[in-house]
Amino acid sequence: MILAIDVGNTHTVLGLYQEDELVVDWRIATDRAKTVDEYGILLINLFEKNDFNLTEVKEIIISSVVPPVINCLEEVAVKYFGVEALIVGPGVKTGINIKIENPKEVGADRVVNAVAASRLYDGPTVIVDFGTATTFCAVSAAGEYLGGAIAPGIGISTEALFDYAAKLPRVELDLPSQVIGKNTHDSLQSGILYGVIGQVDGVVKRMKEEFVENPIVIATGGFAELISPRSEEIDISNPFLTLEGLRLIVKMNRDD
Repeated sequence: MILAIDVGNTHTVLGLYQEDELVVDWRIATDRAKTVDEYGILLINLFEKNDFNLTEVKEIIISSVVPPVINCLEEVAVKYFGVEALIVGPGVKTGINIKIENPKEVGADRVVNAVAASRLYDGPTVIVDFGTATTFCAVSAAGEYLGGAIAPGIGISTEALFDYAAKLPRVELDLPSQVIGKNTHDSLQSGILYGVIGQVDGVVKRMKEEFVENPIVIATGGFAELISPRSEEIDISNPFLTLEGLRLIVKMNRDD
């Protein structure tokens, strides 16, 4: 089995694959302070709860935008699984040609998403990833990473609003039935979420103008399922796009 680990600034998503099938996934908080043994015990509990054994894992791949967590998880892989983890970074085959001024600036998660998009979907793509930041990535039909845009994520924007507007209550992030809110609660939900939808559609429309062919627009990340149905520009919602990219990278880097 393959254990794919995507470490984001806020959450870490783990997926357990039996060949090409995602059999279980977990989302946990990213914690820079956790020790090797704390992560190890957490994984043991997750595996046991789902009737899996750590010894079934033969390959581990890690993508991380949080450098301090990489070394910790590398040690976890060796100590608890007896496996040398593959870390997405320089020297790892991805099949993606990064066509920006400084390729080293592109986060591992964005490269992994580009791998999945170029392998799973025909033609050029725009990937909208709803994470700590909302990222927009343009990928050509030939698998070239063309660049993109980065905006504050939904969580960051919402927390800033609550921190600086003392009278506004915290609300759960759920789309209200109408845009014109009749109370503060509904008005906040409307402004936050329909504002994000407007941002996504606006950025994607402008990105499309810079493509020769019309790209497929793929949403992923924690809010993909919430935002996609109301967006005019998103074609496909794939919350596990990054995990799929990690699975594909493992296969590319296997020793023949």
